[in-house]
Amino acid sequence: MVKICCIGAGYVGGPTMAVIALKCPSVEVAVVDISVARITAWNSDVLPIYEPGLDEVVKQRRGKNLFFSTDVEKHVSEADIIFVSVNTPTKTRGLGAGKAADLTYWESAARMIADVSKSDKIVVEKSTVPVKTAEAIERILTHNSKGIKYQILSNPEFLAEGTAIEDLFNPDRVLIGGRETTEGQEAIKALKAVYAHWVPEERIICTNLWSAELSKLAANAFLAQRISSVNAMSALCEATGADVSQVSHAVGKDTRIGPKFLNASVGFGGSCFQKDILNLVYICECNGLTEVANYWKQVIKVNDYQKNRFVNRIVSSMFNTVSGKKIAVLGFAFKKDTGDTRETPAIDVCNGLLGDNARLNIYDPEVTEDQIKRDLSMKKFDWDHPFHLQPMSPTSTKQVNVVWDAYEAAKDAHGLCIITEWDEFKKLDYKKIFDSMQKPAFVFDGRNIVNAEKLREIGFIVYSIGKPLDPWLKDMPAVA
Repeated sequence: MVKICCIGAGYVGGPTMAVIALKCPSVEVAVVDISVARITAWNSDVLPIYEPGLDEVVKQRRGKNLFFSTDVEKHVSEADIIFVSVNTPTKTRGLGAGKAADLTYWESAARMIADVSKSDKIVVEKSTVPVKTAEAIERILTHNSKGIKYQILSNPEFLAEGTAIEDLFNPDRVLIGGRETTEGQEAIKALKAVYAHWVPEERIICTNLWSAELSKLAANAFLAQRISSVNAMSALCEATGADVSQVSHAVGKDTRIGPKFLNASVGFGGSCFQKDILNLVYICECNGLTEVANYWKQVIKVNDYQKNRFVNRIVSSMFNTVSGKKIAVLGFAFKKDTGDTRETPAIDVCNGLLGDNARLNIYDPEVTEDQIKRDLSMKKFDWDHPFHLQPMSPTSTKQVNVVWDAYEAAKDAHGLCIITEWDEFKKLDYKKIFDSMQKPAFVFDGRNIVNAEKLREIGFIVYSIGKPLDPWLKDMPAVA
């Protein structure tokens, strides 16, 4: 029986291994992590992450050929294939601070593998890593090998949160990069055989190590670039009276461009886009490619600009101050159908409003009060360290109130911001909400999910990103 071990029981490791266990009943899969709380949750009825369909997959295979354990060394020692899916936060100090990936957790995982291994291993990079990480890991393992042979593969994930299980069941492609040696090709073949249980062979792409590592960064950079491009257009649409939805629809009809990732919004979030672009920028700079680095930096600058623009619209609309005013914030996760708040635009929007002394009522169906308050108190990049190494959240933030539904959030509020496109926000009784709010009542739709005209008929003053402006907003500045 082939034994697989995954180091890291997070958003990538947990779902990926659960699906491998489901699709390969003859393979034993162990997911290991040093966090007792996280492993306990994986073994309970309430999993540590929310992802549609994940619950059913885990419950089908857990205890049969899928195991969650804190006994890291035992499972690593017994495994034939070891996936490493540990945190790769952005460095906050030293060489490359603010851009380069911090490989501390990767390096310690590699040293631990070398310490406990008694048989040859295939070590698979699963977390997003900078180009040439495989080479560094290879050196650590080779210099500590004690006669054991290691093959390093790059197998980046291309999961979209909210649809991760579907993405794993039916991937666009599975990418495996390895050495072009006989041993390297054998290792690729072994990993390919695992995925071949359910992925058609033509969708399994095999490359060299560096191509696989760079493909992951490139894919995320291209997707983020599309979002920043349409968000840049949304600012121009507001200035000219065009409608960004109509522009996106027309542009997306071109088969060379396509319609995906062309929805204007308050900005992109998630664990990968910004981090991977910063990583790409750093690699470009290290290779003397200043113009290329500046090109990709602009994608992040436009994203930050979009979030600032949204906050400025709110403040300028409400008589140029939100001090002491109650603002309802609907949605805190970075997108619908996930509880993930990493790099969510909500953090910057809320902090921008708090900076002007607003009082916030926040509601999200999947994000806990503790997580929201932790996120609003954390420094940039702290979120990407293992949970037990993150700073504890403050006991209370007087200006922030986390509530249990959208109607409670809106009660007595001066304005309502939609930050996450949860389906339930499209179906709310906005007449009921209007009646419970202070007047004039404002709606700031950061996801373009409400019918602005219907809301205006109710009596709201509405701002929708990239749409013709409400008469109230016409002469107000978009940027402070």
